[in-house]
Amino acid sequence: MKKIKKIEIKVNGKFKFIPENYKISNLVTDLNIPLKKVAIELNQEIIDKKKISKIILKKNDKIEIVHFIGGG
Repeated sequence: MKKIKKIEIKVNGKFKFIPENYKISNLVTDLNIPLKKVAIELNQEIIDKKKISKIILKKNDKIEIVHFIGGG
């Protein structure tokens, strides 16, 4: 049986282990995040949501997910 290699990233300040070749879209799905209500930052750069299924996360990447809150 093949062992899946894991890498460490940081999501909103917390360390998380993910499999290699894990995409931002996998993270969004696994965390059950409503994509229309968030902004995603990878290593201090805002990511175009159209590209999240193409971006593979690397060791020590830092992800910040910011939820939009309505109000008045």
